[in-house]
Amino acid sequence: MKSDFAAAHLHLDRACHYLRGDDETSRAALAALDLVIDAVAAAQHARPMAEVLPFPRRVNGGLPPLAS
Repeated sequence: MKSDFAAAHLHLDRACHYLRGDDETSRAALAALDLVIDAVAAAQHARPMAEVLPFPRRVNGGLPPLAS
């Protein structure tokens, strides 16, 4: 099962909207949600590591023939 990062981001943004209090707990929760939102955004836009393939080399070390 794949994660739906876009939906998670939407719900986390909505949670921030509901935490509008001026108290210390609300501020701490918002700070924690900001970190989670950043992590979700990074995961959402991360690209998988590419496999690097070696470039084939000629056995004799010479250059390939030119196309006519």
